Amino acid sequence: MNPSHPAFQTIDEYIAALEGEAQAKMLAIRKLVQQEAPKAREAIKYRMPTFTLVGNLVHFAAFKKHISIFAASSAMLKEIEELAQYTTEKGTIQFPIDQPLPLEIIRKVIRFRMLEDAGKR
Repeated sequence: MNPSHPAFQTIDEYIAALEGEAQAKMLAIRKLVQQEAPKAREAIKYRMPTFTLVGNLVHFAAFKKHISIFAASSAMLKEIEELAQYTTEKGTIQFPIDQPLPLEIIRKVIRFRMLEDAGKR
């Protein structure tokens, strides 16, 4: 289910290649980032949907068993306590595909990343 393919040029193309829950969850993350960071620009980087501000704000991707957000710093993992219930490794937060997407936690992640990206953390 991971559409990490170099041919994707836009987030629209990436999400269109997904089905069902994965597609719905990726659309929800995209909408949330757009709400929280309306000045962020969309791109495909590292073959994943990416939003940038000063630098890379957040990458996100769909996999067979989870949706990953690539944005986690050690400071974030300490401050956003709710992340402890999810698999986190090497800057990645994994949200199981078969569970509801924790939008309020993801909102906190985006806000935290915006402060980090602006050099305020």
